[in-house]
This record gives sequence, structure tokens and C-alpha cells, in this order.
Amino acid sequence: MLISTVVDVSGILADPLRFRIVDLLANEELCTCHLVELTGAKQPTISHHLKVLRDAGIVSSEPVGRNTYYRLRAEALQSYALMVSEIADRAAGATRDRLPCL
Repeated sequence: MLISTVVDVSGILADPLRFRIVDLLANEELCTCHLVELTGAKQPTISHHLKVLRDAGIVSSEPVGRNTYYRLRAEALQSYALMVSEIADRAAGATRDRLPCL
């Protein structure tokens, strides 16, 4: 399943641990054991968050022996960043005019 809206990504990345996992995966592929060590979270918690990220299309996984390595899908975040950037650009160019209240 791929991400369909900005709200989906915003909600997913709003969780501090998921955001940390995404940040770590931006540097390199990591397995669950690495993420447990780097975040201090318990393995079931990391696995849950990786499932959420994988189901959303933000990360992909690849089995390597007894481990599964996770990789950030840059295109998923680039689409999100573009949408947020477009909103920021509109806000930067917005007029100071106010609509009258009804």
C-alpha cells in the first residue's frame, strides 16, 4: 500500500520513535537489532513501527540470512516534502487581506 495523502505521512511521522527510525534509515540500511540498539526501544516496539512504515510505503525490507534489513524509500518522503513545500510557498506569498466574518 502506498501513501495517499499528506495527512497519512504527517500522522505516521508525528510519532517520535518512527521519526527517529526514518532519520536513522536515511543514512544506511539497518536491521531490527541495530534499531533496538540505536533507539533503546524494545524489539517488539521497533517491529511494530517498522510494520507501520512498511505498510505506508516509507520503508522497504529485504531478508538477509536470519535478519531483515530496512531501507528508506526516498521517493515516498520526497513526495511528502514537495507537498509541504508547496503549502509553505503559498503561505509565503499570501496576502494580508482578511475575509470578513459572517
